[in-house]
Amino acid sequence: MRVREAALEATAARVADLPEPGAPEVAFLGRSNVGKSSLLNRLAGRKRLARTSSTPGKTRLLHVYRVEDEKRALRLVDLPGYGWAKVSKAERRGWRTLVEGYLGARGPLRLAILLQDLRRDPTDDETELLDWLAQRGVPTVVALTKVDKLKPMRRAERARSLREAFGLEPDDVVATSAETGAGIPELWKVIDSLTR
Repeated sequence: MRVREAALEATAARVADLPEPGAPEVAFLGRSNVGKSSLLNRLAGRKRLARTSSTPGKTRLLHVYRVEDEKRALRLVDLPGYGWAKVSKAERRGWRTLVEGYLGARGPLRLAILLQDLRRDPTDDETELLDWLAQRGVPTVVALTKVDKLKPMRRAERARSLREAFGLEPDDVVATSAETGAGIPELWKVIDSLTR
């Protein structure tokens, strides 16, 4: 998709407050410091579409971004991060309810993209989330982020290691960099193939 228009369409604290189902939706999930906002901005070709912060855990609601090319529209849905945010257990439980409510029942959802920092090993959070999505039949790919932080040889080793740790096929993992744009065309190909 060659994005011509991109805008924040809605922010919601509950799934019921989201816009009426319409355009296909792609959900973005990951730890609070994995670079979701930066990757969303790079995909949309906008510098400030999604707000980035040096303080992890700023995304506490569902943020819906509408992106369009000359032929169609998509919604990119930024879900609350998990892991590093300094919040109460009650707030964390609320996020989980929100995320699971969205992923488990949203009709237009076509793809979930789990972001994983290439330099970090997966935790139980990531593996359990992938299992949860698989049990519900939600197509999922893993976008490895921040690949520009490693040299090419080490990058390839880490990508292979993470793919094996997740038990995924090569086509289900895309190495990306919001900084350099590496992997963005490949990630768009995956998104396009599952949202047309």
